[in-house]
Amino acid sequence: MRIIQLSLLILVCLSVPCRGGDWPQIMGPYRNGHAAAGEALVAEWPAGGPPLKWQRPVGSGFAGLAISRNVAILFHRIEDEEIVEALRADTGEVLWKHSSPVSYKGTFNPNDGPIAVPLIHKDRVYVFGIAGHLQCLDFKTGKQIWSRQTHQDFQVGEGYFGVGSTPLIIEDKLLVNVGGKRQNAGIVAFSLDQGRTLWKSMPDDASYSSPVSGFFNGRFYALFITRQHLVGVDPENGNILFQFPFGKRGPTVNGANPVQVGRHVFATASYGVGGFWGLVEGNSTTEIWRSEKPMSSQYTTPIEYDGALIGIDGRQDVGPARLICFDPKSQKVLWSKENFGYATLLEADNKLLILKTDGTLVMATGSKEKYQELGRAQVLNSTTRALPALSNGLLFVRDTKTLKCLELNKPGQSPATPDNSSSN
Repeated sequence: MRIIQLSLLILVCLSVPCRGGDWPQIMGPYRNGHAAAGEALVAEWPAGGPPLKWQRPVGSGFAGLAISRNVAILFHRIEDEEIVEALRADTGEVLWKHSSPVSYKGTFNPNDGPIAVPLIHKDRVYVFGIAGHLQCLDFKTGKQIWSRQTHQDFQVGEGYFGVGSTPLIIEDKLLVNVGGKRQNAGIVAFSLDQGRTLWKSMPDDASYSSPVSGFFNGRFYALFITRQHLVGVDPENGNILFQFPFGKRGPTVNGANPVQVGRHVFATASYGVGGFWGLVEGNSTTEIWRSEKPMSSQYTTPIEYDGALIGIDGRQDVGPARLICFDPKSQKVLWSKENFGYATLLEADNKLLILKTDGTLVMATGSKEKYQELGRAQVLNSTTRALPALSNGLLFVRDTKTLKCLELNKPGQSPATPDNSSSN
């Protein structure tokens, strides 16, 4: 795992600059659910659960937070506006606010707020609204630098739940799961500076999976799961380096992100799709197995841990769901917690932080040997789908009504003071 994390660290440093303790994008600094090595968490919680640092009301949406330099970016909807707010991470103080109109109405799901996690890169913030409004904002002031109405520009339909894929930055490009299949614009690269269209690729609809960057055989890949495919894309020009069918037509979604494990890639979905395990060699990829067992996850991305994968097998809406750890090479389940319930998870300080959709927060040891629970607390009181975010020992959790900042740090660890200057 350490070798994999090191290679990912090198990769991320080339794409999304971050400092120790930052959580600047979906699933953390490495976009794989692992916190930076400096995060230090308490070994156990007090009787009432983790102390509450601060809380505040929020609007609709399932977007988790992104945090950099003690500034937390909240993306939510209030009435007919999508709102981006910069908050001081350790106090909740509002530093700036940016609003833009939105008219999206939930159809299959009553949610009408943004789903995609914000992305912080150097001195800019990128957000992708539920109706396809892609914006670049100034990190220090919230002033809009550029925007694109992707659904209009690329003839994209609303989809089942609106937009739900967080963009990816590789070098000077913003890669987006747009879904403009009529214009061969399933995936689109935009310039970071002005939002210009640099290339288009794939005649496919969008998914709710967020792309990740991978490094295979001496070159960079952008790994996407679209509506119907798992693809490796050349970030320079959009050329398809490999492609496999993944997903099903009809009322189904692909929600979990692809996961790189060494030279392999893993993908998972529910709705009868199951898991995919492939080997990337040269310009070709070999499918090793695909099966509904051991993992078919509705939208939770599993975490790689010492070569194993830890995550949720099952669905939120149709139970039961179990927490499992399995070896993707052999498909052998190493341990499982049956009827655990649906959840999202991250890893820090060799501990798992697992946020269940019923608002329960669980802490367990990070291990592929056995499941050992260290703490459990009810932190939210309604359905919780937003991904948690961890920065300098502060855990940010939200549902559609409340955002909470919880203290999980060891004594002596404290957040840095806000710094809105550009990172290098």
